[in-house]
Amino acid sequence: MIEFYPQIKLVHVTAVILSGALFMLRGMLMLARSPLARHAALRWLSYAIDTTLLTAALMLVTILHQYPFVHAWLTAKVLLLVVYIVLGTLALKRGRTRRVQVASYFAALFVFAFIVTIARAHDPWGILGRLVH
Repeated sequence: MIEFYPQIKLVHVTAVILSGALFMLRGMLMLARSPLARHAALRWLSYAIDTTLLTAALMLVTILHQYPFVHAWLTAKVLLLVVYIVLGTLALKRGRTRRVQVASYFAALFVFAFIVTIARAHDPWGILGRLVH
């Protein structure tokens, strides 16, 4: 399966970009108080992209034999992914007040960006690793 690594990585990275862009769009719609932020088509598109993203991630883990809770940078990504999902849910669906929704949206964007820096650096500190190490 290693021979398919470049294609699988491309699918994974593309899905990351699409997932982040769609979350950003839905968040901007939420900020504009548009009902489109929770439109069924956007939700289903999000599910499809995130399923593709997870599938590609699991394939990469299998190919590379790098596992969360064994490799620190992957552990950080997985733990922050849970934080990102909770914040995204608060921003788009479960936040009881406007203040919670807005704060959760911007916090989720920050966490998403930090996860990307972890992935790029293969370091649990992400972009901050240069300062820590």
